Amino acid sequence: MIKHWTRKGRQVLQKTRILDFCEATDVSPYTDKAHQFVFIDSLNWVNLVPITERNEIVMIRQYRHGSQRVTLEIPGGMVDVGEAPSTAAARECHEETGYVVKKPFSLGELNPNPALFNNRLHTFYGHICDYKPIVNHSETEKTEVELIPFDDVKSLLLEGTIDHALVCATLWRFLDRCQHEEVLVN
Repeated sequence: MIKHWTRKGRQVLQKTRILDFCEATDVSPYTDKAHQFVFIDSLNWVNLVPITERNEIVMIRQYRHGSQRVTLEIPGGMVDVGEAPSTAAARECHEETGYVVKKPFSLGELNPNPALFNNRLHTFYGHICDYKPIVNHSETEKTEVELIPFDDVKSLLLEGTIDHALVCATLWRFLDRCQHEEVLVN
């Protein structure tokens, strides 16, 4: 039977603007020996699948510095301290696309990478109720909004055009929900 380890201490090795790189001392339940592990401490994240009245998915293209590529993604980002994940999802959608969702509906939570991260990804979908243009003032982030027909999403996932793992997981959950519930606009 797999047992939980006991955390005896943690230390921040490097603090950054969006996450902290930490080291923990955890004690094995099998040997009682202490071992060092590294992990990334981060706020929770959100992803939102915004749906237009024409059943298009509102997506964004943006340059990602980690992969050094332009990606096709759904809106998402970090949950601010004290903010509800559904509120964060709606806020991120508006900030990144200008589109406003009526009410985000949960698709569940995911653990982004349990070997390294201690946070959760909250996934949502929502129907667009308004458009309020945004002005992108960031010198480091520029996005282009793209409306993707619902019927094209699966092929974009399978061919690798959409390859951000957390975005893929959210979209696959959304596609599954569409098979079991009336999610799209009739």
